Amino acid sequence: MTTHSINFRIYYEDTDAGGIVYHARYLAFAERARTEAIRSLGMPAASLLSEFGLVFVVRDATINYRVPLTLDDIATVTTRLLEQKAASCRLEQVFTRGDEFCARVDVVLACVKAKDGRPARFPPLWRDLLRRLEAEE
Repeated sequence: MTTHSINFRIYYEDTDAGGIVYHARYLAFAERARTEAIRSLGMPAASLLSEFGLVFVVRDATINYRVPLTLDDIATVTTRLLEQKAASCRLEQVFTRGDEFCARVDVVLACVKAKDGRPARFPPLWRDLLRRLEAEE
């Protein structure tokens, strides 16, 4: 079991006039990091839809900000699975700049049917795939 980490450079488009990252951009970086975490396990997120007619939706997201990221920083987003249920999972995504803790996103993803938005159990393949993001404590 392992976590997944990816780096993002902070560009002008990510910041306000003072060079501080907009609060909502953390959600965009977290989304990209989750997508790449899944891809790194050998399965693009699009295949959940194409093969099973299912999609992930964000059911809940909480952001804890500590130290702002700024223009031209390299932010590392580390993603790990905290909890998995039949039709949802909870992930932690930690933002760091070097060794400095900057922010934490706690997100719950629900698995739903694309055609009607109703909850659906993760297919076994996806349940096992997501479990690989579960880091040992």
